[in-house]
Amino acid sequence: MDLYVCYGTLGPVKRHPCARAYRALTAAGHRPNVIRTYGCYGTDRFFSGRRAIRDLTGNYKVPTLVLDDGTVIDESENIAAWAARQAPDTPVMHVS
Repeated sequence: MDLYVCYGTLGPVKRHPCARAYRALTAAGHRPNVIRTYGCYGTDRFFSGRRAIRDLTGNYKVPTLVLDDGTVIDESENIAAWAARQAPDTPVMHVS
């Protein structure tokens, strides 16, 4: 899975949507490939990464998650909700 973000995944979760999405995914056990799109606000159209997002979603906004089957999930709240529902199976340990 690919997680498209602005410049990275750092910053406070309450204020940074890309950090919120990344941390929700990793907390649920997912290991997304993080792709930086750069750009912000009025400069988005100048960055090829943001143009790629527009082609996928119709807008320049990130974070955007693209699953291995091609499913596109955008907005941090939607990504976090998906991550919580789709947490990878945790192996069961049997103790003798």
